[in-house]
Amino acid sequence: MGLEVQMFPSGQKFLASQLPDLPGCVVLDVRLPGLSGLDLQQEMFARDIQYPIIFITGHGDIPMSVQAMKAGAVEFLTKPFRDQDLLDAITLAIRRDRGARKDRAELSDLRRHLTSLTPREREVMTLVVTGMLNKQIAFELGTSEKTIKVHRGQVMSKMQAGSLAELVHMADKLANEITSPAGVGPKS
Repeated sequence: MGLEVQMFPSGQKFLASQLPDLPGCVVLDVRLPGLSGLDLQQEMFARDIQYPIIFITGHGDIPMSVQAMKAGAVEFLTKPFRDQDLLDAITLAIRRDRGARKDRAELSDLRRHLTSLTPREREVMTLVVTGMLNKQIAFELGTSEKTIKVHRGQVMSKMQAGSLAELVHMADKLANEITSPAGVGPKS
C-alpha cells in the first residue's frame, strides 16, 4: 500500500519515541504489555498526541468498544477481520488526520493574525462580525465613523480577510478567543 509503518513493542516505547510530524494513525491492540490500548488512548489524549486510533482485538466486548469510540477511536475491529477492513480504516484515519492537521495549521495562522491586532482593533472586529455598521460601532465606542473605517481596514488587512463574510468565518473559528468588550454588542 506504500504506507510507512513504525512498530513499537509497548505503549511506553511509543510514548517515549520521537513521532514524525506527518499525517498518520495508530493501530492498537486492546491488550498490550504494560499500558493497555485503552490506557494508551487516554495517555495520548493527556499528552495531546492527536493521531487517530484504530483498535484491533481478539478480546473485545461492547462496553470496551463503546469506551474506545467515545474517546475518539476511528474504528474498533474484532479479530478475525478482513485485511481490507483494516486498510479501509487506516485510509480513513489518515484522511481525517490530514484534515485535522490542515485545520490546526489554519487555526494557528488565524491566532497569529489575531494577536497582531491592537486592543481597539479587536473591539472593532468583535462588533463588525456581529453585523453592526461603522456608524453604530463609532457610537458604541465613542469615536468617529472615519476612525472606525480606519480600524476596520486594519482588521481586514491584518486578518488577511478578503471580505466581511471571510472575516465572520474567521471569527467563528476563533470564537473562544475573541471576547466581546464589556457591555458591547448589538442592541436589541
